[in-house]
Amino acid sequence: MAPTANRANNLTDPQRRKPAAESAQDSKKPVEILENPPSYVGAWSPPEFTVKELWDAIPSHCFKRDMLRSFSFVAWDVSWAVILFYAATHIDGTAKLNAWLPYALWPLYWVVQGAVCTGIWVLAHECGHRGFSDYAWVDNTVGFVLHTSLLVPFFSWKYTHAKHHKANAHMDKDQVFVPSTRSDYKLPPLKKGDENDHDLKHVIQDSPIYLLLGILRMVLIGWPAYLLINSSGQRYGTWTSHFRPSSQIFEKRHYWFVVLSEIGVIAMLGFLTYLGNVYGIVNLAKYYIVPYLVVNFWLVTITYLQHTDIRMPHYRDAAFNFVRGSLSTVDRDYGILNTVFHHIADTHVAHHLFSQMPHYHAEEATRALKKVLGDYYVYDDTNVFVSLYRSYQNCRFVEDKGDIVWYKH
Repeated sequence: MAPTANRANNLTDPQRRKPAAESAQDSKKPVEILENPPSYVGAWSPPEFTVKELWDAIPSHCFKRDMLRSFSFVAWDVSWAVILFYAATHIDGTAKLNAWLPYALWPLYWVVQGAVCTGIWVLAHECGHRGFSDYAWVDNTVGFVLHTSLLVPFFSWKYTHAKHHKANAHMDKDQVFVPSTRSDYKLPPLKKGDENDHDLKHVIQDSPIYLLLGILRMVLIGWPAYLLINSSGQRYGTWTSHFRPSSQIFEKRHYWFVVLSEIGVIAMLGFLTYLGNVYGIVNLAKYYIVPYLVVNFWLVTITYLQHTDIRMPHYRDAAFNFVRGSLSTVDRDYGILNTVFHHIADTHVAHHLFSQMPHYHAEEATRALKKVLGDYYVYDDTNVFVSLYRSYQNCRFVEDKGDIVWYKH
């Protein structure tokens, strides 16, 4: 199935009526669309849905949280992680059967354990959105424990992630995967009427090796780089970090929760150091570090492909509203991993619109939303690795001017 490329252009339909209080056109400043949508987008106009009409399209039970059901997913994932860890303790012993067998089984363990732990990461993510239970203290406790075990500063991430959801695809307020601009690449000004006027040689070395090395760097260290130095986030002109309580990404009331997050990560690092000293750094790497890197790979891959696509517009303030930003994301198919990842990738549009909805209702909600959104809903079942390469190759920068902009390369 080919990805949806063309969007509906009929805004006179009652289903696409002007929002009462959310439309960017209610702003005093007129919306400036510097260029027509690029040719690959097709017929397109900014979506005009309201939160209420999208909410009403979803069955009401989809918004109900079931704490016991949520805990069952935690128990399932943690049990599998423990079983896999125990099984891995026997891998080296298989050398008695065949000297080469451990070399096949260790990579298998890393891949499977990394996927399972990515699922655990997603459950903690749901806690950060208050989608786990009706009790904030339960969500915060479970999220803190699960994320800390994966070296994530839970509360620090939770606060900036909430900002991301409020301003997804906003050029000046989004918190992650913020596009570079033409001026960032030191390119000459846009030539009117020419969407491919830039000097490709000046922008990138567009060789497959260069692109693959860039992708590898992004998926392996992109996540810790984001936490440590706000890589791919907004630029504040000073050191900005999820480990710096006074960073501009936080409010004053967040200070001690950021500190608590740091204490949790430091304690986890201390525990891992102890294990490394007792059992050796090689064993620590085999059992924890490599699966951790696999988690990083999936985390960056999933989030990058949700928000980085040539069909997704980005907005500046005059054209932005919550619904438009939330619809600037792509649902993608990860096969059997959709279930392992608790459908964070294939129901992400619904998640961005209603982030407190439990993941176990997201598939039903997505089916309901598709009927209302029509071609504004974008789904892509292209192979994930092919999509990753294409997006990294084609999504390089956006224009410095214009209230609605698209990626170029």
